[in-house]
Amino acid sequence: MNVFKRFYCRVYQGAFRVMLPLLPYRQPKILKTDDDVVAVLQEKGIETVLLVTDKGIRGLGLTKELEDKIVASGVKLCVYDGTVPNPTTQNVAEALTIYNDNNCAGLIAFGGGSVMDCAKAVGAKVARPKKSLKKMKGVLKVRKKIPTLIAVPTTAGTGSETTLAAVITDSETRHKYAINDFPLIPSYALLKPELTVGLPKHITSTTGMDALTHAVEAYIGRSTTKQTRACALSATKAIMDNLVDVYNDGKQLEKREILLKAAYDAGLAFTRSYVGYVHAIAHSLGGKYNVAHGLANAIILPYVLKEYGKKIYKKLWKMGLYVGLFDKNTSKEEGAKLFIEKIEEMNAQMNIPKKIAEIKVEDISELAYTAAKEGNPLYPVPKLLDADQLEYIYYKISK
Repeated sequence: MNVFKRFYCRVYQGAFRVMLPLLPYRQPKILKTDDDVVAVLQEKGIETVLLVTDKGIRGLGLTKELEDKIVASGVKLCVYDGTVPNPTTQNVAEALTIYNDNNCAGLIAFGGGSVMDCAKAVGAKVARPKKSLKKMKGVLKVRKKIPTLIAVPTTAGTGSETTLAAVITDSETRHKYAINDFPLIPSYALLKPELTVGLPKHITSTTGMDALTHAVEAYIGRSTTKQTRACALSATKAIMDNLVDVYNDGKQLEKREILLKAAYDAGLAFTRSYVGYVHAIAHSLGGKYNVAHGLANAIILPYVLKEYGKKIYKKLWKMGLYVGLFDKNTSKEEGAKLFIEKIEEMNAQMNIPKKIAEIKVEDISELAYTAAKEGNPLYPVPKLLDADQLEYIYYKISK
């Protein structure tokens, strides 16, 4: 990266860091039961609510208990279950039509990160009906209050129940982009571990590693605060101590609950301190090939950490020490490498591959350009990389 671009990126990130304490971040209120959700709807005077989910989740019957309680309470319930992984502008348009046609006044996002992204984008369109999603791309482009949004995560991973981001894929161009604004932070989050018990093992593993990526990228970045560092460390320890166990035995409800809280904490960390090139690369792969976001993050994370090199030795050492991977007599370099090895070991234990088969060599230049455009200057990464440097990572993660 040339010196002028580097200077611009760091000035941009420095200004953001200075403004961080002044920005209107908020934490969603945690709900524990379906009855709590009904109470919120009644308290807010919401007579008609739109439940946004996907066919897989609804087909498993996960939404039934909440649906029944909402209907029994006298609130009219509408459902959109057409959300796909890496939700599209078409998904948002279909859900928005249901919302408007039924005069809905609130949203419930029931599912993983894709469902929550879709619901947030619907909320953005309700708030700004004359503005296209594409024109809300980037930072602070919504700027109006969205309808009450209750997030119900069915995976312990994305942290979307805490974040200000909605990642949407253009149905025509397949370009994937993020909409980031404070009104998109859900007002409430129902953390119910029972919903995660029946997850397929590969979803448990990849969403858990997604949460770990959020925590690590937030911690090693240059826009941390005391709160985000504490949340990132807590989430990292919880995930490293429990994820493989839950992968092997998904019925451990107490550990499922710990992982849900870890995903929530990691979400609080990265929504304030942001992520880095792991996410930028993963987003490009999701947009181009529909690679699942959590899977991409899990594979990419150790490669990017190695690329950062000595820039992050001290921070990874602190994380590894907190988790209990080694003692304080371990050198910074050795500790950092042991931390990365732990991530690789977890991936191996959960049968997560080392490479992404979908990547085509002829696409790498375009993918790297997309990732660089997303990451620079927005993400306060420990080491700046341009498109040419990112290409190297794509080659390493491709088969």
